[in-house]
Amino acid sequence: MPLGFVVAAVFLIFARPTWTTLAWGLVLVIPGLWLRGYAAGYVKKNAELTRTGPYAYTRNPLYLGSMSIAAGFAVAAGRWWLVVLLVAMFLAIYLPTILSEEAFLRGTFPQFEEYARRVPRLFPRLTPARFADAGPDAERGIGRFSPERYRHHREYNASIGAAALYAALILRMWLYRAHI
Repeated sequence: MPLGFVVAAVFLIFARPTWTTLAWGLVLVIPGLWLRGYAAGYVKKNAELTRTGPYAYTRNPLYLGSMSIAAGFAVAAGRWWLVVLLVAMFLAIYLPTILSEEAFLRGTFPQFEEYARRVPRLFPRLTPARFADAGPDAERGIGRFSPERYRHHREYNASIGAAALYAALILRMWLYRAHI
């Protein structure tokens, strides 16, 4: 977390957003927020191996959504080198996290090996993976979205944070223009 705050401070200090970059950034931020919210409504962390909904396409839809959001903010900032900074931050934070989570899932859920063989780690497959041991809905990869799980995971905070960061970028844009 401390690294994230440092990166956010550097991001805001050096960002040079325009209305155009802010609009293009939303093209990535909004789908990223949607994917995170959609995934949060499926996952039962540490209780079951979720293989339905977005988890039938990618093993890490929450991280994929976060990457999309970060890429959107990099575009919104209007500085190409911030993309490099965000990629480095993601590699430093998420790669070890993903590998650690996979080790936990491998040791906890016997069906994880088959899941890992059939569903890519990050970039999604085009069709949902199907599993013989799943129920009829899960076999089709649709599962059940749960608004209660979405609220339990407090995924709405991602949208609140994104709105706050967009407000900060707009303020940054106005302050930068006032000093030119």
